[in-house]
Order: sequence, then structure tokens, then C-alpha cells
Amino acid sequence: MVPDITEILSQIEPNNPAAADQLLPVVYSELRKLAQARLGNEKPGQTLQATALVHEAYLRLLGPKHAGDQKWNDRGHFFAAAAEAMRRILVEIARRKRGPKAGGHLKRVELHDDLSPDTPSDPGLIEISDVLERLEEQDPRAAQVVKLRFFAGLSRHEAADALGVSVATVDNDWAYARGWLKVELDRSIDGS
Repeated sequence: MVPDITEILSQIEPNNPAAADQLLPVVYSELRKLAQARLGNEKPGQTLQATALVHEAYLRLLGPKHAGDQKWNDRGHFFAAAAEAMRRILVEIARRKRGPKAGGHLKRVELHDDLSPDTPSDPGLIEISDVLERLEEQDPRAAQVVKLRFFAGLSRHEAADALGVSVATVDNDWAYARGWLKVELDRSIDGS
């Protein structure tokens, strides 16, 4: 019988490391799928593997320094926290790559047969993260809906359960957030 995730989460405390050890085998495959989905949205050239992302996120959530720091209400709440941890890890890596030591000021330009530069205008992870932080200041619940739906891959119903609101509220927040983010991302890409 597969142990209940919510039951294991309720047992995690600083003085009960066995519960955290018991959780990993139960959630690993779902965390790996989540990590693969997150990495699939990244630009080519990402060197981080899904396994490493899962392990780093898990350590941030339940490692020796963090065990018992946070309580999760249920499966959805835990996976939302895991998705947020993965997002932060990817943003940190992207920021490091943009740093002066990594040649971050230099832009890669690919030339095609016609020698015209290929300059994609899609926003990078850092820009999305920055815009999402601005949305969080303006409408925290809408930002949470984006994190749950986009980053954690939760359904409308799962996101509603995780937030303790109706599905209609999640749908409204999702529609608002998508429009707001599009306008802000377009603005940041255009440089205005």
C-alpha cells in the first residue's frame, strides 16, 4: 500500500527526520516530472538535469537545515512549494549565468545561411520571475494561481483546493494574471 502523502507531511518535524526520508520515495516520480516540465520550458543549453533539480529542491524544502520549518496542508500545497523552490533555483542559476564572471553581458547570436542574426524575443526565466514578483505585489492570490498552474502543473481544481477558493475564483485569477503578465512581459521586452 502506498503511504498517504498528506499523512507523511503532517509527521514532518525537526525531531522526526524519518518522515522526510519516507516522503521522498513517495513523491520522487512526481517531482521528477515537474522538474522535467520546468526544464522543458528553458532555453536550449540548460546544463542542469531534472534529477539534480529535484534533489536541490527537496533539500531546500526538507533538508537538515529546513526539516520542520514549514507545514504543508496537503499534496497540492507541498507540490506548489516544490515548484516554487525549483523556480527559484532556476532563476538563481540564470542570474549567475548573467553575471560578469560568466560573460553575462555578452549575447549569443546565431547566424543562419542568409547571415541574418536570429534574435528571439521570447522572455527568459529572469524576466518572467521579475514580472511575477511585481504581480505578487499587486495581486498575491493571482500570482499564487500562476505558480500553482504554470510552475506546479496543478489543475484548476487542485489549485482551488490548495488556495481554499472556488474553481471560478481560480479561473478569474488565471485569466487576469495571464493578461497582466502578457502586457508586462511585452513591456519589458520592448524596453518601455
